[in-house]
Amino acid sequence: MTRSLLATYEARRNRECRLTSGRALKTLDEAADFLAERGFLTRMPDSALPSLFGACHEEPARAGGRGFDLWPRTKWIWSFQLTQKPGTVLTKLHRGKSLYLSAETARAFDPLVRKSIAEATGDDARFLAHLSKHGESSLDDLEVELGWDRKRLKSVRDRLQRSGSVVGHGLVFEDDSSWYFAPVRRWDQVFPEPTATQRPFHELIVAAMRASVLAPENDLARWFSWPTPHGVVDELVEEGRLIRPGPGWLAIAD
Repeated sequence: MTRSLLATYEARRNRECRLTSGRALKTLDEAADFLAERGFLTRMPDSALPSLFGACHEEPARAGGRGFDLWPRTKWIWSFQLTQKPGTVLTKLHRGKSLYLSAETARAFDPLVRKSIAEATGDDARFLAHLSKHGESSLDDLEVELGWDRKRLKSVRDRLQRSGSVVGHGLVFEDDSSWYFAPVRRWDQVFPEPTATQRPFHELIVAAMRASVLAPENDLARWFSWPTPHGVVDELVEEGRLIRPGPGWLAIAD
């Protein structure tokens, strides 16, 4: 029975997360619809979370290579163009790596990000205060206005993006030869209205599991910039919102 249930969830995950070549994304619009449907997309396939490039099923730019060589040969540009689609938010909430969110799903992170903003100190607090006063800003402007060198600025920006406190879409490609760097903004400038929930980690894990359908339980530790507090998963299973379809596996209950 357990084997059958796990196989059922595996088949559902393969279909909904487009893990088979017959379900490959064919257009940028399909990629945008895929994000709207799942709510979460990593860039590269590196966990149980759905992946933009994993759903492309296109050969890499250079077989056997590393880094950018592993990106799809022609559809690599989608990872930059997707940010221009309405309702797309590019974050670094995947432990410092790119994580595309739908605007609706981004709200699952809202209480955790606002807590990070409130607890910022030192250079982080100064960076955030500057954006609060001046609004979205380019990195060139921030370098001049804050009086920091590029290394210091990058260190602070990277740290704040990892916690979601600052959001920036990085490189934006209009086509394969025309690009620019998008400005950065505070999270609460993108989402002015706070999301109220008493159990933010519970809601975030449920949303992520709904996107993934099925995941090894130990995979959850690799998903987000914050560790999931002890007991959250067990509570969700007890409440019937998640199930364990097999030893070491979690699945969404609906």
